[in-house]
Amino acid sequence: MRISIQSANSVIGLVAIALGGVALAQEAAQQKPDGASSGGAHGAIAGQGTPAMDRLRSAVAKAKQGADTSAKGPELPAAPSDAVRRQAVEAMRRRVTAPAMEARARQALAAGDAKLAAEREAMAKRLRQALGLDAPDMAAVAKAVSKPPNIAWVPVLFVSSSMPVSTLRTYAAQLERIGGVLAFRGMPGGLHRVGPMAKLSAEILRLDPGCEGPACAMRNVQLIVDPIVFRQHGIARVPALGMIPGDPTQPYCEREDESPDPAQQRASHIVYGDAALSGLLEEYARLGGKEEVRNAQALLATR
Repeated sequence: MRISIQSANSVIGLVAIALGGVALAQEAAQQKPDGASSGGAHGAIAGQGTPAMDRLRSAVAKAKQGADTSAKGPELPAAPSDAVRRQAVEAMRRRVTAPAMEARARQALAAGDAKLAAEREAMAKRLRQALGLDAPDMAAVAKAVSKPPNIAWVPVLFVSSSMPVSTLRTYAAQLERIGGVLAFRGMPGGLHRVGPMAKLSAEILRLDPGCEGPACAMRNVQLIVDPIVFRQHGIARVPALGMIPGDPTQPYCEREDESPDPAQQRASHIVYGDAALSGLLEEYARLGGKEEVRNAQALLATR
């Protein structure tokens, strides 16, 4: 058992006091006063020694008990009584409540749960579609791939590779301003040779005629090689201008889906003549296509 230094010192002091009392008793017994006998001294020593030893034993026992008490650690607080518990419960019941805040909290929790459930269902549906376990939403697919109907007329200038490159460059610059198209019946050197046509296209569309290489700036004009469109409009000589409804640069399969009637894919008039594009548009309007060339004439006149 561990005893503190203070308790040990107290015990030593008590022992020293007790021993001192015993020594004094012995010294008193050795001194024989006048008329005293040795037998009386021994009796006095015996009478004082026994109480001294008892006091010594009591002091040592008290010192040990104090040392045991001081060596103990801190005690934990006792469990709360029933009365304290009741007071705590009553205090919680008397707390201030906010019904509006609680209602908003419930609404926010319900909205969050609903949103999470909707997102989980959407993700599960997409996962099933990706794995082929569920059919895709055909309405959404049709809406994504559907295109708005094209009711505009596109100016198409029918030309030939035998025309001077300078004339073709002038027409290309004018067609760029109105979103027109240059149409060729075939390619120079035949359809099996793409190189000559690619070279001619670069010479026509290149902004700087002296530039060479793929880094040269080009005009934003579409060039098509389409013998069918020549045959549909009965083009016998060039240059010739026609306002074709829709987009003549699209494949024929797509244009046929939009308009099964071939007559609706042709221009209502064809204007021939080696003239400026503005003159060809004026002649087209005079023939009855005023509505068809209105947008092109407005674009050409803005610059």
